[in-house]
Amino acid sequence: MNITFKSSANADAIAYLCYEGDSLLDEAAVSVDKSSQGALTKAMKAARFEGKLGQIVEILAPSGVDAERVLIVGLGKSDKADDRSFENTGATLVKKLLVSGANSLDIVGAGSADSVARLALGARLASYRFDNYRTTLKDDAKPTLTDVAIVTSSVKEAESAWVRLSATADGTEMARDLVNEPPNTLHPESYAERLKELETLGLEVEVLDEAAMEKLGMGSLLGVGQGSVKGSRLVVMKWNGSKDKSAAPVALVGKGVTFDTGGISLKPGLNMQDMKGDMGGSAAVVGAMVSLATRKAKANVVGLVGLVENMPDGNAIRPGDVLKSAAGKTIEIQNTDAEGRLVLVDVLWYAQEKHKPRAIIDLATLTGAILVALGDEHAGVFSNNDELAGQIDAAGKAEGETIWRMPLSTTYDKQIDSEIADMRNMGGPLAGSATAAQFLARFIENETPWAHIDIAGVAWRSNKNRPMETGWASGYGPRLLDRIVADNYED
Repeated sequence: MNITFKSSANADAIAYLCYEGDSLLDEAAVSVDKSSQGALTKAMKAARFEGKLGQIVEILAPSGVDAERVLIVGLGKSDKADDRSFENTGATLVKKLLVSGANSLDIVGAGSADSVARLALGARLASYRFDNYRTTLKDDAKPTLTDVAIVTSSVKEAESAWVRLSATADGTEMARDLVNEPPNTLHPESYAERLKELETLGLEVEVLDEAAMEKLGMGSLLGVGQGSVKGSRLVVMKWNGSKDKSAAPVALVGKGVTFDTGGISLKPGLNMQDMKGDMGGSAAVVGAMVSLATRKAKANVVGLVGLVENMPDGNAIRPGDVLKSAAGKTIEIQNTDAEGRLVLVDVLWYAQEKHKPRAIIDLATLTGAILVALGDEHAGVFSNNDELAGQIDAAGKAEGETIWRMPLSTTYDKQIDSEIADMRNMGGPLAGSATAAQFLARFIENETPWAHIDIAGVAWRSNKNRPMETGWASGYGPRLLDRIVADNYED
């Protein structure tokens, strides 16, 4: 989708925004209403249009107007309008017109430069499609809308506000593409190759293969992937945008299980196809690194993703096995479907050992228990540091990728203590998300500020009532992470 900003409207479709209240139409819309002999006011009256948020009236081929269609769009009460209102309005308009036959849309009446940029973001994300594998799509189902412009008197200011949001849209679309990709084409080896291509953005990308990880003692991560014919990988993406290139980076760590059968502890067959998305945490990290590099963020950030495929095989790990992590800690396997934490702990160790980060944030589709607790509305956050948890909460509210802080406590340790090893990888049926987080916490050293974000409920979900989400993969994470860096860690 081509997004621009301009000072006057002249598109196939023109949308006029208005607030709920007595005087619905602004000066530009009043002029159009006069030219069309009152077609707008007649249509608004017939539709009982009051300017409420989400209300739309569409007039096709109005006489006296060059545009093929005119839309009147409600923003709700002016004192209630916020970033989400503008984002969802831009998204709703694009969804309505994407396959309508209209090629261009101008949106008039947005207000401030920030509001204009948020309209643009909603429009951009709502235009996303994943049609890579469609071969029989009918013409009337193919997108026609290619250009969206926001009409504003502050073009330069809007373009400036759009820079960061456009970069986060790039990252969100990248995350969606990765999560949507079929597991036969996106496996650890091909995933790593795709990430190597990000060097064109200015990222430094290093790929560690199984031999390199074996030398480092990453028996926990490698154990998960040993049942697959696809080799596991660890990919490190570095962005050094701070003035002080030697300053400690923020580390973003992602779980990248490209397909999760559950291993020997095989999952039920129902909806197992969704397990191609078990790399959603890694996709969030990759998307964030794309966003940061695209907008040349003035911060040092390192993104690390552990890429494995969890398959049942004669060589797969078994319940009862003991693995040795790179940190030297031993792990008794209770259930091979509690595999994401096994991947993460070796990547967390590597992040701390090699990069000495000032803070660590990991993201993972880790537990079904977080879905039980929070549904698909919030990600769950567990943290050893109140300041970092507050940064994540504030960024989530600012970008609409909301979180809810969950308890992290040593009282859960007894559930993951093992009789034959340092710990076991599963704590039983109760507090599953908390025991998983407590397992990860055992690998955080020197009181490094750390947060674990369980995104199992939000990495993919129905797009019902979510205008900016257009398909199965939500693309959750890049906007959140980029905002955390922008607000707290840039020069």
